[in-house]
Amino acid sequence: MQKYDYIITGTGASGMMLVYRMLMDSFFKDKQLLLIEKEVKNQNDRTWCFWEKRTTVLWDAIVSKEWNHVFFGSENFAEVINIEPYQYKLIRSKDFYQFVLEHIRQKSNVTVVQEKVIGLIDEGAIVEVETDQRIYLGDKVFNSVLLSPEYVTQQKYPLLNQHFIGWFIRTKTPIFDPKTATFMDFEVKQKGSTRFMYVLPISETEALFEYTLFSKNLLDTEEYEAEIVAYLDRKGVKEYEITEKEKGCIPMTCYEFSKQNSKNILHIGTAGGWTKPSTGYTFRNASKKTEKLIEFLKRNDDLSKFEKRSRFWYYDLLFMDLLSKENQYGAELFSRLFRKNKTVDILTFLDEETTFVEELKIMSTMPAGKFISMIFKRLVAKIR
Repeated sequence: MQKYDYIITGTGASGMMLVYRMLMDSFFKDKQLLLIEKEVKNQNDRTWCFWEKRTTVLWDAIVSKEWNHVFFGSENFAEVINIEPYQYKLIRSKDFYQFVLEHIRQKSNVTVVQEKVIGLIDEGAIVEVETDQRIYLGDKVFNSVLLSPEYVTQQKYPLLNQHFIGWFIRTKTPIFDPKTATFMDFEVKQKGSTRFMYVLPISETEALFEYTLFSKNLLDTEEYEAEIVAYLDRKGVKEYEITEKEKGCIPMTCYEFSKQNSKNILHIGTAGGWTKPSTGYTFRNASKKTEKLIEFLKRNDDLSKFEKRSRFWYYDLLFMDLLSKENQYGAELFSRLFRKNKTVDILTFLDEETTFVEELKIMSTMPAGKFISMIFKRLVAKIR
């Protein structure tokens, strides 16, 4: 039975980013890598969007579209905002997969198998990875497959879902402004939960319209699509062709996925808690985490020491506590955040790159009473 230096289970964004960074670093040139994925990655199964500064160009070769302006809309605040020095960027997953797979094909130390991961066992000196076909052995395993349902069944941390259905549409006549992306438009019926429309204009005749919710329960497909139709109608988009559809559900929770890590197993991506709980964004966070992980592997043998809880985890926890308790308040909460702060400051804060003083300034613009109530409830629960 062949043993590998590194095994990566699941080849979504985080898994592919990690293997790409390994291939680009001479430290790993003689290491044997195994990638395990149950599906062939040759389709456009999702769209990733993220913001980053112009000076960051790692994935620019596969960026399909970028915007310097975003629109935020709500009943009491609506504005087109210049987000420079940031840019909002879009990557189609098919382009991303092809980009990384091309680099994999050029290397002789990478093996890719199409199998389903069943379980992982850290034996101390070696890790056993069980699939639906066989068992593989690895020194270190990086797992991006959600194997345990505990994050759903546990009661300690609230769980919301960012769930959505999106339509890529094409019109015969130019109707969209390709210079501005709609970041959040809360001018849709909230129906007691946090709901908004997300619009990414690719050109004057092409755009992605995505009806998105931050809530516990998913909807029937017909309800998402009816809201997209109604929104298009309100925006005067009458004649169009649906060229593609996408759907997704991303868990938003402060559940500590890292407690499942061991000396030789590290959970990554959504399975490792790399999704930002308060926004549902994963791509940018995964890119930053994999960069740090590469340097970590060069000097440290214990994967359980990689993840460290930061003060931003506590910010996310309070936000998730409030949003889960008063989900109908989401539109007002986000509106207040964007109305009272510079958007560039918000993006830096969400990237977890602000100073404590800057964070206090942002937090001072939020409803103090509601957050103090959440803090009090957390303290009481801890005492009990």
